[in-house]
Amino acid sequence: MGNEQYGIDPSVLSRIALEMKELVDACVQVSIVIGGGNIFRGAGLAAKGVDRVSADQMGMLATVINALAIQDGLEKVGLYARVMSAIKINEVCEDYIRRRAIRHLEKGRIVILAAGTGNPFFTTDSAASLRAIEIGADLMIKATKVDGVYSADPEKVANAVRYDELDYDDILRGKLDVMDATAIVLCRDNKMPLRVVNMNIPGSLVRAALGESVGTLVTNRGAR
Repeated sequence: MGNEQYGIDPSVLSRIALEMKELVDACVQVSIVIGGGNIFRGAGLAAKGVDRVSADQMGMLATVINALAIQDGLEKVGLYARVMSAIKINEVCEDYIRRRAIRHLEKGRIVILAAGTGNPFFTTDSAASLRAIEIGADLMIKATKVDGVYSADPEKVANAVRYDELDYDDILRGKLDVMDATAIVLCRDNKMPLRVVNMNIPGSLVRAALGESVGTLVTNRGAR
């Protein structure tokens, strides 16, 4: 969305695509789970009285639009990308099949995973956690608009403290606003390390994926 109020900003697509190219050139396998809030928020419509299942399904379709946009941006910089959807839309993308997704990654293609888990009541965060675990990712990166996890909303609390590293249980106990509890528990129980970074800072995604200390690293005791 960039600085716009709605939709897709081509300049943001181009920047992300170039960063992904750096990673592919460095032989990093990349998979992207995309949300749809820049177009449509199912939970918001449900809060206004629309059936929750229908609203969530509309939100899943919005993620497919974003996935196709990212695919186009990646292809413009010479990358190979595949959109895989948790709901069947075979005219525009592939179905998500775990082994096929892994094979795409092994061939150097970027895999863009759309439509969440394919089920209502599950967030994009939960979908990202699930897919990261399924494909055996080394690291899950939460690309957001703040440079890590804070003790409180830094836009509202001037003295909010940013953490360099946290335990998943710390997040659950402190009810810190990182991801929903389902996503956090999935990562914790499957020892999936998470790094929270500000995607609006150029290069932050690349640095995080290459192992630099960017943003906040979240792990669990069993992984240390």
